[in-house]
Amino acid sequence: MNTVPELIARTPLYNLHLELGARMVPFAGYEMPLQYPMGILKEHLHTRSQAGLFDVSHMGQVRLTGKNAAAALETLVPVDIIDLEINRQRYALFTNEQGGILDDLMVSNGGDHLFLVVNAACKQQDIAYLRQHLSGQCMIEELSDRALLALQGPEAGAVMARLAPETAKMIFMDTAKVTLAGVECFISRSGYTGEDGFEISVPNEQAEALARLLLAQPEVAPIGLGARDSLRLEAGLCLYGHDMDAQTTPIEAGLSWALSKARRSGGARAGGYPGADIILHQLATGVARKRVGLLAKDRVPVRDGAQLLDAHGKVVGHITSGSFGPTLGGPVAMGYVETGHAKLGTLLQAIVRGQAVPIEVAKTPFITHRYYRG
Repeated sequence: MNTVPELIARTPLYNLHLELGARMVPFAGYEMPLQYPMGILKEHLHTRSQAGLFDVSHMGQVRLTGKNAAAALETLVPVDIIDLEINRQRYALFTNEQGGILDDLMVSNGGDHLFLVVNAACKQQDIAYLRQHLSGQCMIEELSDRALLALQGPEAGAVMARLAPETAKMIFMDTAKVTLAGVECFISRSGYTGEDGFEISVPNEQAEALARLLLAQPEVAPIGLGARDSLRLEAGLCLYGHDMDAQTTPIEAGLSWALSKARRSGGARAGGYPGADIILHQLATGVARKRVGLLAKDRVPVRDGAQLLDAHGKVVGHITSGSFGPTLGGPVAMGYVETGHAKLGTLLQAIVRGQAVPIEVAKTPFITHRYYRG
């Protein structure tokens, strides 16, 4: 029986990726660059030492407009949106009635609108979810006419200041409208690598010109999905669908820091979002399992899905993300373990191809975050 192949989308930078020699792979419904001729290891280290340019146009960009947009969005997230300052951005989570995480997202206040960036694999369900719950309270627009680029690394600030001097005043989680390559872009000083950097929303038609302008800067190299994953893992940042999902609560995932004070018990607007009772109860009383960092002791890479055993051979958890950490020079991983085994320094065993590999519960992030805070 013949099956019709699933249509794969392309970002506005597809031809540029081919020109740069990228190895393309399907990812979240798009053909995306896994790596360039430099290779994943060197791309990773280049981002840590200079600046890397990532095509993240597969992510969803959404605009919410209307005077009730902030209050409306608060009914879906455990985060303070009403008091989010203009030209500031905040990390948020969509939760379900069981307290599980439907997706994580970034929310910024553009003054007369809210701008959301959601994960590529979740964007259609997220937009449908927003329309289902908020369509009577604000206007919801998917900005499919815009690409998204990420410039990341310790030299990102110098590169951006050269092209748009006003960006030098921005600090971590600031947002602004700036002109780059002759076109107005919406930018945030943020990213997914643990480094300083910017995410740049640009109209599709001008995306390639902007990418070429950025790549023409001596510090900047193109970086693919492979290094993006190892960079975010070293930075202890969760990947939706791996380190958190609809069966995982923010407390289990180690994301209680993202729950705004105003939305916690005793706060100005406590609760009022899906699963609030469960999440706030867990925040007060604890959870049976936790997300932890893990370092393999024998330099053997451990991959997601590997079981974690205690000293008696009992299964006490599993790996959700695992890779080689080029900055550390060894394997790094994250996973979930029973809370009794979550203490730093706890020795466990990961089962890799039927063999037990010693692995230790470790502090995350594995590298020091270098976000620019002024």
